[in-house]
Amino acid sequence: METAARSVAVGPETVSEFAKQLVMEERSAATVEKYARYAGKFLKRYGATHGVTRDAVIEWKREVSERYTAAGANGMIAAVNSFVMFLGRPELKVSSIKVQRRVVAESDRQLTDEEAKRLIKAAGRKGNRKMEVAMSAILATGIRVSELRYVTVEAAKRGEAEIRLKGKTRVIFLSDELAAMLMEYAKVNGIESGPLFITRTGRPLDRFSIWRGMKSLCKSARVAAKKVFPHNLRRLFARIFHKNIPNIAQLADVLGHSDVNTTRIYTAVTSDQLRAQISSLPLLL
Repeated sequence: METAARSVAVGPETVSEFAKQLVMEERSAATVEKYARYAGKFLKRYGATHGVTRDAVIEWKREVSERYTAAGANGMIAAVNSFVMFLGRPELKVSSIKVQRRVVAESDRQLTDEEAKRLIKAAGRKGNRKMEVAMSAILATGIRVSELRYVTVEAAKRGEAEIRLKGKTRVIFLSDELAAMLMEYAKVNGIESGPLFITRTGRPLDRFSIWRGMKSLCKSARVAAKKVFPHNLRRLFARIFHKNIPNIAQLADVLGHSDVNTTRIYTAVTSDQLRAQISSLPLLL
């Protein structure tokens, strides 16, 4: 395997082996899919002409840097860096794009608590209790949509859920109100054990199902579609938590962030909010 890993002649089968390795490393399903997809694009774009060389990786970095946002480009760079590491060629890695942390958030993409309430109520009006409760659970806990599978009947009974992701485990506490909502949902739907949010075949709801369900509520909830996606509920939880408990390290633990700088992005205020905060300060003596 060592000789094959160092070979310049790589192809689609190598990407498949790369994906299997990521699974063995307990990377999330979303990371495995994304890294394998970008590794495949990298090979398709440069493999035939450059081979897997440092020049090719540098050219990949230049191209994605020009075409995508810094955050998006860094994700693609990280994927290819991981791929060349898999090939046993660490000397081919390139640095990520340095990004100054955003001081303010984009107000036209930030979901407000009032908008979130309208989305949840819209699901109720449409008779989609599953989406109504699922969105409530994400908003009340700050979990990732991929972590909904750990919200089980047993967790609702205990009042806490044990989340296992990316090789780490953390405990999320469920409020009495949320736990009661979850138990009522389980009873009505005849779910006696295991994950609460499942498909008709009994499989946990996936990311796309939640995303699609939320998007279907935009019009009736009168919320701009670009604001409506599961991760925005998690970000809203972070802002509400931080407003009431201004402890960024504690919030990072609750969200499952390894880097507190990621948490700071979640709690960024909009330019209007920052302007109002600064205006309220007694700065002119």
